[in-house]
Amino acid sequence: MNDRSIIQTPDPEGRGTWLDPYLPENQIVQYQPRAQLINVAAVRGVLFRQRWLVAAIVAASLIAGLVFTLMATPMYQATATVRVDPYGSFIVEGQDIDQGIASNQVYDLMSTQTAVIRSRNLASAVAAELNLGERYDLLGEDIDTARPPNMSDEDWLRSKERSAASILQGSVTAELTPDQWIITIGYRSDDPVLAAEMANAYADAFVASDTRSDIAANEYAQEYLQEQIQLIRSRLQEAEEASNAYARSSGIIVQQGVGSEEGGTVTLTGANLTNINQRVSDARAKRIDAEQRWRAIQNLPAAQLPEVQSNAVLQGLVNQRTGLQTELIELRQRYNDEFPQIVNVKAQIATLDRQIQQSSADIKATVRNEYTVARNQEQALERELNSLTGETMVEQDRQVQYSVLEREAQALRDQLKALLDRYNTISTAANVQSGTLSKLDSATVPASPYSPNLLRNLMVSLVFGVALAGGLAVLRESFDDRIRSLDEVEDKIGLPLLGHTPFVESRDLEKEETNRFSALMEAYASIRSAIDFTLPRNQNVIQLTSSQASEGKSTTAVILAELFASLGRKTLLIDADLRRPSVARLLDIEDPQAGLVEVVLGHTDLQSTVVKGLHENLEILPIGSISPNPTELLASQQMREFIEKSRHEYSLIIFDSCPVMGLADAPLLSRLVDGTIFVLEANKVHFGQAKAAIKRVRGAGGNILGVILTKYRALEAGQSYDYQYGYYQYGQDD
Repeated sequence: MNDRSIIQTPDPEGRGTWLDPYLPENQIVQYQPRAQLINVAAVRGVLFRQRWLVAAIVAASLIAGLVFTLMATPMYQATATVRVDPYGSFIVEGQDIDQGIASNQVYDLMSTQTAVIRSRNLASAVAAELNLGERYDLLGEDIDTARPPNMSDEDWLRSKERSAASILQGSVTAELTPDQWIITIGYRSDDPVLAAEMANAYADAFVASDTRSDIAANEYAQEYLQEQIQLIRSRLQEAEEASNAYARSSGIIVQQGVGSEEGGTVTLTGANLTNINQRVSDARAKRIDAEQRWRAIQNLPAAQLPEVQSNAVLQGLVNQRTGLQTELIELRQRYNDEFPQIVNVKAQIATLDRQIQQSSADIKATVRNEYTVARNQEQALERELNSLTGETMVEQDRQVQYSVLEREAQALRDQLKALLDRYNTISTAANVQSGTLSKLDSATVPASPYSPNLLRNLMVSLVFGVALAGGLAVLRESFDDRIRSLDEVEDKIGLPLLGHTPFVESRDLEKEETNRFSALMEAYASIRSAIDFTLPRNQNVIQLTSSQASEGKSTTAVILAELFASLGRKTLLIDADLRRPSVARLLDIEDPQAGLVEVVLGHTDLQSTVVKGLHENLEILPIGSISPNPTELLASQQMREFIEKSRHEYSLIIFDSCPVMGLADAPLLSRLVDGTIFVLEANKVHFGQAKAAIKRVRGAGGNILGVILTKYRALEAGQSYDYQYGYYQYGQDD
């Protein structure tokens, strides 16, 4: 949207005009366009004004680009691709010498790999691998002519290899493929076969360098581990010797191959204490068991003992006695007690009773003896336990330092074991070559050169030419302060623009003036309306002047006088350019014998001097004779009286005065008229010159009504001519 502001129209008592009845209110609305970041019209105007400079520079740049392209040596580029696996592929354990990288470090890795490709080290490796010090297709046939006289063959060969490496380094390229782990290695040369050979050599050397780097890392790891193993072995030997020496001096005997659950060492005393403690526990359990058995049978008859009843021998004896008792009962039924057989059976029964009684007593005594033995063993073992406990307490005080020495030795043993395991693992993987790089595609001989690229060079030349031309055009414009556009009149000069007229060729001027529907006459009609609106009703004397000659001042005065007269207003056009009069010439008035000079001096009257009949309501007062003192004439009281007298006889009086710069005529006359209008020619008058002229008129007390911009070239101001003038014409169909 546009910014809108309200402008108050003049009060009817002050600056009323014939347009006042047609204004709907005492206000008009003015729309001001919002300021643009880039003034397209200004840019277009600069380009149009500097078109020949811009065209010449751009054309020269394109020609230079074309010549450079045609004269440049064709360059070929061959490319090979290498795949990068940042996480590696390990075949056996031990290849992962380097730790893996994080995902956010992959780009850094890829960038590092491209730097390796462009490095001098890799270039030297390729030069040495291909023996490029003897390749004249790379170094040039005349390379040997640069050999210093006192340099040996070996030194000269190394020097040529360094030169070859420099050439390789300057010709190789490395580019990353977006979103892929692919590196493209390119080589540029004027020989396509050489370009393909060098690209493949670089790819092979790059992959080989990665493999060699892995092998070198493995070898370094082995060497480092060997050094550490030797160091740990030496320290372990010293630790074990210190531990054994302390044990020997302290009388500590350690059982080899035996350790506690906590990992400490077990001494002989400690082992014996443990053994005795276990035996005491076993003896105590055995004694308790034996004591319980004895207490259970102590007051029982021997025959009732469970051990007796479960004894097979005694049960056999009991069974025999039972059989003999049965036999005795049967014999007594037939015989008396003195019967020999009965006596014999009774004797056997008595013998068996004695045996049973004795065996039962023996069994009971055995239980008692077991209890006694168990009690005695327990007491003996407890005495031994107490003795060993005391010895162990003394030994533990001595074992504190021994444990420290032993733990240090054990830590070294564990460290040595870990180093040996790692060394064996790395040694196993030493001959397995699996790096992070692998060659993907080999380079082929390019069929066409990549440089020079005609289209690319022409585009670069075009961009350079446009930039240079634009810079020079802006530079030239910065030193040129001529007024070109309509906005500059108000922005720079600070005066209202009453109107502007288009540029018309001299040969077409008469045709344009006779056609009242032409763009020129339409522009002057608009200017006439602006002047009529600007000039107050009780003021009717205006002066047209300019900052310098030939700005269209007189032509403007004549046309405006004719236009005002065509409205039925009695108009007097006075040629007041006492230095270089031109009104009579423009209106084809033959040399007048009398004019302004004679009328002002009173030699003749106005009505008998003016030229009539050229246009209805228009009277012309030419200069007449040239005054020898123009300044005195314009500053005289007679001139003031002449103007005041004529003011009442005409509706409008127009003075065509001389330019301001260098002359005092226009500033003097501006004090006598009601208003002064500056006529400035676009693309000719400079801002400083116009500003100085306006300052002179204001300094003389003149009232400046505004500016008329003549010979306006819309294209040079960055506007379209049709946009300014061709939007509408009378007498034509819409």
